[in-house]
Amino acid sequence: MAQQNARLGGKLRRLRQSQKLTQAQMAEALGLSASYLNLLEHNQRAVTVPVLLKLAQRFGIDIADFTADDDARLTSDLMEVFADPLFDGADLKTADVEELIGAAPALGKAVLTLYQAFRAGGSATAAPGGGLAEDGDTPVPVGMPSEEVTDFIQERKNYFKELEAAADELWQRAELSADTLYAGLVKTLGEAYAVDVIIAPAAALGGLLRQYDPRTRKLVLSELLPRPSRTFQLAHQIALLGQKPLLDRLVSGGKFTTQEADTLARVALANYFAAAVVMPYERFLAAARETRHDIETLERRFDTSFEQVCHRLTSLRRPGQQGIPFHLLRVDGAGNISKRFSASGISIARFGGACPRWNVYDAFSTPGLLRRQVSRMPEGGSFFCIARTVDGVGRSTLRGNNARGGGRHAIGLGCAISYAREIVYADGLDLDDPQLITPIGVSCRVCPRKDCADRAHPSLHHALSLDENRRALATYMSPEGS
Repeated sequence: MAQQNARLGGKLRRLRQSQKLTQAQMAEALGLSASYLNLLEHNQRAVTVPVLLKLAQRFGIDIADFTADDDARLTSDLMEVFADPLFDGADLKTADVEELIGAAPALGKAVLTLYQAFRAGGSATAAPGGGLAEDGDTPVPVGMPSEEVTDFIQERKNYFKELEAAADELWQRAELSADTLYAGLVKTLGEAYAVDVIIAPAAALGGLLRQYDPRTRKLVLSELLPRPSRTFQLAHQIALLGQKPLLDRLVSGGKFTTQEADTLARVALANYFAAAVVMPYERFLAAARETRHDIETLERRFDTSFEQVCHRLTSLRRPGQQGIPFHLLRVDGAGNISKRFSASGISIARFGGACPRWNVYDAFSTPGLLRRQVSRMPEGGSFFCIARTVDGVGRSTLRGNNARGGGRHAIGLGCAISYAREIVYADGLDLDDPQLITPIGVSCRVCPRKDCADRAHPSLHHALSLDENRRALATYMSPEGS
């Protein structure tokens, strides 16, 4: 914790300012000298555990939240921004970005938002189609809805206590049973919401997997959906119908800039509720610990899918009943990251190509088989990671070039190496063996490694040095000693 607490000065200063206190006043409340507090605020001294305990006692902070590495994540995101060739002449270093975020994190987030708008091909005052709003004078903000929702979930650590409570209440009110959960949810939809559930031929739905008609109050599910997915979709629909005020309040709290982001957030929150219904918090947490996070066993015990279990493992963040802080990402065969969340401390690429050394990309070469990796980031953080492919609904029925089925993705799940022994997949590995470690990064442009044979782009951390008389394993690779 000491290393992590070494750069909490910015948070400490922002806490003091939010309390409208001078340095002398806060120092007195904490039993410190004003000069020492000044050193803490400028990261000249580490915020120690005793100081954190005093902050919790005097100002009611949650220590876990206060020490969360949010600034490190923002630093990583901004380093990706400045890795764009657009900024090649700026000569910005990680220390520069850390100083900016420590002093003004809101400014850092504003730069991030501006860059997102730039990549989206618009600006903060352009309409989605590239022009002004229809009334001619009201600007329509342009953002990336998926990024807004990802940030919304990340900032809340992928834990929504109100949705957990609502899911638990549904179990009690509907007298649900694990053995008959599907039937119980069908009954709930019929009795509480007057909704009929119909399983329809795939051809009749024209590519849809779920369709609800508010006029006829019929919920139609595709025959292609396996039982776990059908159960999940039933719970999702109950969220939309029975938890509308709660969903509205949570979405409103996100302050999204577009209607598309509002809708995407509502879907994500309904999915969260569905996962909490299918995998109730306390029972799932106990099972995860008992099985040492054996995903296949958890799939069978809760009648869910590999991806659903992985997602649920990342949401076990209830204070006092926390699971392992995992990170998760989902990628396709072209390397596109469609889902990402990190509670482990690892940085995941936000823009452009990611590091090809992550085992989530290797998973495509062994479909359906679970891969293990001990990874180390350039700054020294080590992680235990697993990855496996998952196929979209209907993929197994594809023939030839028929593209009507779902695509293939790979799911990556990982944690800090200190938690690896709590995971069954780490058995048999000598985690202290340096030969087992795979050096990884976030992406080529922000990675400082010189001797990487997988490097596709030059690093912004080093001047580009090319010699027409020499050739390494990769164009931009500089072997050690060269």
